[in-house]
Amino acid sequence: MAASHATVGSRSNRAVLLTVTCLGQFMVLLDNTIVGAALPDMQHRLHTQLTGLQWIVDAYVLLVAMLLLSGGIFADRFGRKRVYLTGVAVFTVASVWCSLAPSVGWLVAGRVLQGIGAAALSPASLALLVAAHPVPQERIKAIGLWAGLSGIGLAVGPVAGGVLTDAFGWPAIFLVNLPVGALLLLVGLRHLGESRNPSAPAIDMPGTALSVLGVGTLTYGLIEGGARGWASPLILGSFTAAVILLGAFVAVEARRSAPMLPLRLFRQRLFTVSNTAMVVVGFALMGSSFFFSQFFVYVQGSSILRAGLQTLPTTLAMVIVSPYAGRLAARYGFRLLVTTGLALAGLGLLALGTVHADTGYGNVWWRLGLVGIGFALTMSPLTGAAIQAVSPQEGGLASGISSTTRQIGAVLGVAVLGAVVRTRQSVGASFETGLNSAFVAAGAITLATAAFTGLWLVRSRPTEAPAAPQRPTDPVAPTPSNAPSTYSPN
Repeated sequence: MAASHATVGSRSNRAVLLTVTCLGQFMVLLDNTIVGAALPDMQHRLHTQLTGLQWIVDAYVLLVAMLLLSGGIFADRFGRKRVYLTGVAVFTVASVWCSLAPSVGWLVAGRVLQGIGAAALSPASLALLVAAHPVPQERIKAIGLWAGLSGIGLAVGPVAGGVLTDAFGWPAIFLVNLPVGALLLLVGLRHLGESRNPSAPAIDMPGTALSVLGVGTLTYGLIEGGARGWASPLILGSFTAAVILLGAFVAVEARRSAPMLPLRLFRQRLFTVSNTAMVVVGFALMGSSFFFSQFFVYVQGSSILRAGLQTLPTTLAMVIVSPYAGRLAARYGFRLLVTTGLALAGLGLLALGTVHADTGYGNVWWRLGLVGIGFALTMSPLTGAAIQAVSPQEGGLASGISSTTRQIGAVLGVAVLGAVVRTRQSVGASFETGLNSAFVAAGAITLATAAFTGLWLVRSRPTEAPAAPQRPTDPVAPTPSNAPSTYSPN
């Protein structure tokens, strides 16, 4: 009887753990897609231009990209429960801050805080789940549930964003995080068990700082260049500083015994090619989706609510198709699936580059769906290829690097495609023409990458399930630890 009671208690604790971690990740993923629907309302109410909207998106993505790897190590060293709940608290407070922001500057600052909270919350949530399920089959099942349930946030985001913004204005999309965050803190403090990895490596503070400053400075130059002039001293200085900072980052990482980004991994062609392609995936997907709602509102005259619904084909296609991508990669190999997926996504983006104000939605939705299907077929196999290129002990690190490269691509995509639109407008083109140019540019880069992977990606199949599989549609994919850990349920 005692054993049976213990089993029931353990199952109860694990059910609470799964609920709490899924809900936390759901909140982070929801915030990625819910913001897009509110961008037109933000532009109107905050009296900002395209540059301001780019910062609202990129301030969040940049911090997530640069802190994600360190967030996983931080959780291992200082306690996954502690870091998870700290991340939830920071994310929730930052969400309230964003909702109360009186100007773009204050909103961008709040988005920076949200990114810091998400970079702590995401890896700690999965690390908690992994530590509580030592049996491999149970762990894989739990992670699958975690990925599937939390991934619903991606599909819900555009609709929720449209409904809330249409009814209450853009601040409502951030206030929705307040009750969720408060619930997570109350339940988490009482029911989550603490776990650590005693042998976790030291946090690479120089590497983290240089990466944030280097990519941040590069992003500044790309976003502000269109407004301030590409030849202005400030913009040229920012690009110069970015080169110096990123060069220093590479030099520091090459000399550290425990770097956040081990450069030796890039000696493996499979690892290098897969991560290069992942940068383009983030670039094209995030850079193009940044403009979806703006196209429907500003070009076709849709309401914010209707625009949110009209963008659904991309996210729905990704949520539906992505669970099958791993199985298809196991059957047909990484190269075929990645090349096919990138080709489909590229063709979809090129097709979006031909839509106009009078194009009926019946001739638009399938283009959005094709983009979603293509990238859904691509992301999971690329992560799997990166994991297979390294030793089993480094699978979690490889997964985290893959997620980080996608995030870096997303930051650059919003900045560069925004610059394309702004540059086209500066020579007298309409906003519609600028969007068409941005979609065509994203499609051309994606198709070129399809050819690149077809030539250089190793023809191989997954040999085993990844140590910590993740939802390929997850825009903030965490970095689980594969090192031994200690776990004690409350």
